Amino acid sequence: MNAPDLRQAALTSKTWVFEEARKLLKRWPEGKPDGSPIVFETGYGPSGLPHIGTFTEVLRTTWVRRAYETLTGGTVPTKLIAFSDDMDGLRKVPDNVPQPELLQAALGQPLTAVPDPFGCHESFAHHNNALLCSFLDRFGFEYEFLSASDCYRSGRFDDTLREVLRRFDDILGIMLPTLREERRQTYSPVLPISPSSGRVLQVPVRVVDAEAGTIAFTDEDGSEVTQSALGGMAKLQWKVDWAMRWVALGVDYEMAGKDLIDSTIQSGKIARVLGGRPPEGFNYEMFLDEKGEKISKSKGNGLGLDDWLKYGSERSLEFYLFREPKKAKSLHLGLIPRAVDEYWQFRGNWPGQPVEQRLGNPVHHIHNGTVPEPATLPLNFGLLLNLTSLPGVQDKETAWRFVRRYAPDTSPESNPELDELIGLAVNYARDFVVPGLKRRPPQGHEVEALRELDAHLAQLPADADGDAIQNEVFEIGKRHPFESLRHWFQALYETLLGSSQGPRMGSFIALYGVDNTRKLIAEALASA
Repeated sequence: MNAPDLRQAALTSKTWVFEEARKLLKRWPEGKPDGSPIVFETGYGPSGLPHIGTFTEVLRTTWVRRAYETLTGGTVPTKLIAFSDDMDGLRKVPDNVPQPELLQAALGQPLTAVPDPFGCHESFAHHNNALLCSFLDRFGFEYEFLSASDCYRSGRFDDTLREVLRRFDDILGIMLPTLREERRQTYSPVLPISPSSGRVLQVPVRVVDAEAGTIAFTDEDGSEVTQSALGGMAKLQWKVDWAMRWVALGVDYEMAGKDLIDSTIQSGKIARVLGGRPPEGFNYEMFLDEKGEKISKSKGNGLGLDDWLKYGSERSLEFYLFREPKKAKSLHLGLIPRAVDEYWQFRGNWPGQPVEQRLGNPVHHIHNGTVPEPATLPLNFGLLLNLTSLPGVQDKETAWRFVRRYAPDTSPESNPELDELIGLAVNYARDFVVPGLKRRPPQGHEVEALRELDAHLAQLPADADGDAIQNEVFEIGKRHPFESLRHWFQALYETLLGSSQGPRMGSFIALYGVDNTRKLIAEALASA
């Protein structure tokens, strides 16, 4: 796939990442005049640990960044900023930290001034920021980490903060109509840091001298204070902060959840008032749990990234996250088997696709245009789940013995992705499949059909071909009075495997072995 053909296809591709990237191409047709990078940003609130939402936002933003680089042939520099809002005041003590009394005593303090309850970093924010960077490094993201506290205290934001003070009344004109009457009485775009307590204050503020950066307010102890808003002596309310950051850092692209649509609009207006240009971006839909309810950290109905990775591959998660980001999607562990198999199905399609179709294939973006070999595996995840759900096969080493007989050219060393999937299948089958299995006795004509299947298998060699077995299973089903072949296969699944759904039986028998399958049939017939 040569670069000109790839770029030409990308210019018209309807895949969402290219639609997003073309917004940036329109914004800067030849890159920025001064040659500086196109800036992509993602935000992180370090009052909690990095989670699957953090991963999703950074991943999706990275895909748009790569799509833009495809459109420009890599001639325009880009960078991704992972920004931590670590100067926010601590509002409540998280439920999942040790020594909560340390945090309770620090409520209202900037997160970088809150003690680290884990006792290993300078502050609670520094602890969580380190986890964020470790988290992003673990998945190989390319990014520049920025801390709000560092940017405020170093003076990096000072010029834009002065502009906030100059346009104070204009910003109030944008924000006050969006607030309830009670909130309007105390709202200020600027949140001073109390000189007496060190807390981030939610109090009315008066601009004394915008050029000098000085403000006045009433402190917690009732004293009247005049102090600088620069150099980390104040921070901004978050919608104003978001806009200020866009302008100060020259952000060109940032996506956000659907729940932040109104915030995006208000912050965009403020960015224009500050003389900047709001970034491009789009609002993605939120995730739902198994019951169709929005996932919420406070409700505890969310799915952790490590939860998915215990049972499904990282690539399967990325595949699931790539598709239809503007559509509300369930996110729970029951999705994993299908996501794993669909990822491999799309990966198998990619080599033979024309460039236009490749650009719409999620694996193209997951692997940044270089999809690895092999394109396919000798068996799918669903079949592995059926295998590892059977008594005596519920460990990785035993499962490999069956797989190597079925596909002799494979091994854990030469097929690391298959090795990973076998381990994941063992985990998933143990925790979610086996507990729900219950084989029922065959009934009526099912008994005769199973006897005929057993007689046929008795005549086959141990290395019988899966396709040939499948054909005979079909023919046996046709010779018995099943309402449809679907009912015949359902009977096989329910009596032999203990599930209402199952694999392609020819492939399963070839994998599990003729003799072992005959033992399953014998057990089923004995229970009739």
